[in-house]
Amino acid sequence: MTINDPLLLAEVEAAFAAYERALMADDIPAMDALFHDAPTTNRFGVGEVLYGIDAIREFRKGRGGSPQRRLGRVAITVYGDGFATADAEFFREGSERRGRQSQAWVKFADGWKVVSAHVSLEGNSH
Repeated sequence: MTINDPLLLAEVEAAFAAYERALMADDIPAMDALFHDAPTTNRFGVGEVLYGIDAIREFRKGRGGSPQRRLGRVAITVYGDGFATADAEFFREGSERRGRQSQAWVKFADGWKVVSAHVSLEGNSH
């Protein structure tokens, strides 16, 4: 299995960057286009647990946009020709508290799509 084929890595990096732009602009159609349109797509957030694309869409419509943030370290790895992970640290405006985001991406006929996502804020470990 090839890990981080340069062409595929560039594709996932571009998809990840497009998602970050859409998130910061609250561009719901663009975010939806980057998530796999299926009941098997899940997103766990700081305060929500969403099973299925319909639940994710309803959450996005109701939240009024994501808190603005800047990215820290981003690690993207492509495994073979159809699966990738993207892990990122972020910092919300006005806070130095670190957040974490993990995404699983799969390449479908219509491009790379998030099939699973998890967002959390760093806190005390005890």
